Amino acid sequence: MSDPQPVFNIEKIYVKDLSLELPNAPRIFLEREAPEVNVQLHTKGERIEEGMYEVLLTVTVTAKVKEKTLFLVEVREAGIFQIRNIPETDMDPVLGIACPNILFPYLREVVSDVVTRGGFPAVILNPVNFEALYHQGKQQAEKNAAVAANGAPDQEKKITH
Repeated sequence: MSDPQPVFNIEKIYVKDLSLELPNAPRIFLEREAPEVNVQLHTKGERIEEGMYEVLLTVTVTAKVKEKTLFLVEVREAGIFQIRNIPETDMDPVLGIACPNILFPYLREVVSDVVTRGGFPAVILNPVNFEALYHQGKQQAEKNAAVAANGAPDQEKKITH
């Protein structure tokens, strides 16, 4: 008898959380200087029931001129994926690479739309190499585990793009 066929289906893609802050409006609209834009991106995947997983892609975009914040946008784009008959050793890459690649275009669209609705020119997020970020995170986790085993204090794991 043959092994069951792998199953990978997108069940739902949705905005789980959305925040736009303009702490210095309306005066900030008088600034003419180009802002410095900082983007932080995080991924998280978890099993919600047998064969069903939620993957969360969180981005925080902060634009500043000098020390004044123009805007701060945080978007949590989520997807529910049916994933079955995939070897356990392959689940981390599926949740950390394949699913975020599916969610990212939706996240980018939401960020661009929200920033525009806030009165600013669109922010188009650059493409992200989730495979490289996944491997970078794995290497950092291994390094942290080695450091912890040697009795050194833990360092917080954070991937910034």
